[in-house]
Amino acid sequence: MLVHLLKSKLHCAAVTAASVHYEGSLTIADDLIERAGLYPYERILCSNMANGARWETYVIQGKRGSGVIELNGAVAHLGKPGDRITIMAFTEVEEHQARGWKPKVLVLDEKNQVVTERGI
Repeated sequence: MLVHLLKSKLHCAAVTAASVHYEGSLTIADDLIERAGLYPYERILCSNMANGARWETYVIQGKRGSGVIELNGAVAHLGKPGDRITIMAFTEVEEHQARGWKPKVLVLDEKNQVVTERGI
C-alpha cells in the first residue's frame, strides 16, 4: 500500500511579487527549490497565512539567491507582496517507510532566508 505524505515544505515564505499577466505557476528562487528538494514544474499546494486562501499550482525556477516568491496568473489575486505563504509538495511512499518518514521543512524569514531546516 502507498501512503500520501508531505515531502517538502517552505514555511512562512514571503511573497515578493504578484503578476496577473502571466500564464500561471509560482516562481521560487532556484536555491530554495533545490534546498527544499522540489523540482521545476512539480505540483504544489500553497496556503496564504494572511487570508486563508489555498491553491494548487506548479513550481517555476526563479533567479538563484534572489529570494523570489512570485504569484503568477490568476493566483496573483490570492495574495500580495509581503503576505506569508506555506508551499507544500507531497509524495507517495510504501507503508513500511511511512512510519519513520520525515519531510524536508524549511522555515523562512521575511527576506526568504532559511531560519531553520529539518527533515530528510
